[in-house]
Amino acid sequence: MKATTPRQDLVRGIWKENPVLIQLLGLCPALAVTNSVENSLAMGLATFFVLLGSSVLVSLLKKWIPKEVRISAYILIIATFVTIADLVLNAVVPEIHKALGAFIALIVVNCMILGRQEAFASKYPVGRAVLDAAGTGAGFLIALVIMGSVRELLGNGSFLGVPVFGPDFEPWIIMILPPGGFFTLGFILLGFGWWKERKAQQVRPRRWPHGVTTEVEEAA
Repeated sequence: MKATTPRQDLVRGIWKENPVLIQLLGLCPALAVTNSVENSLAMGLATFFVLLGSSVLVSLLKKWIPKEVRISAYILIIATFVTIADLVLNAVVPEIHKALGAFIALIVVNCMILGRQEAFASKYPVGRAVLDAAGTGAGFLIALVIMGSVRELLGNGSFLGVPVFGPDFEPWIIMILPPGGFFTLGFILLGFGWWKERKAQQVRPRRWPHGVTTEVEEAA
């Protein structure tokens, strides 16, 4: 693994290696529960808690977990924090807990969480594991809130349940249905791809007479 600084551990999961928008991990909850901002926030925060807690515990216990059973041990640790998150959501926000349904329990099999335990938390001290988990969890939360905002605005004409467009707005019902998750993610990825391509074209080779090529910066 390429050596990184603590700052890079925190920042890369938010943007450069965003689990949903870049790595396309954890797409099951990203597509299924982002039909409202409230659901997106609840799922994002629950996943953040599970990722942070399991990363700390895996990092602390890495010397005592045999390699032969490490995956089983990681899943057991993750499941413990998922159970805590499930009980807390049920006690604090029962309506959102009911709306999220089985997707809370499915955090256990989120490949993003297990991947961070195997690739990072099990190899680095607790401080670095916390930074990595916080960055990845924040990136996941941001991606879910972006999708939830788009889908709720277009599908219900509201944001966090507050009407935005007025009574004359005709909701796009498809945006709060399962296909709306695919459409939203697709358009967001298309927008990111266009932005990356435009940024890459800001500096391009220009061929001068006699075959001489230089790098010139073009205006955006």
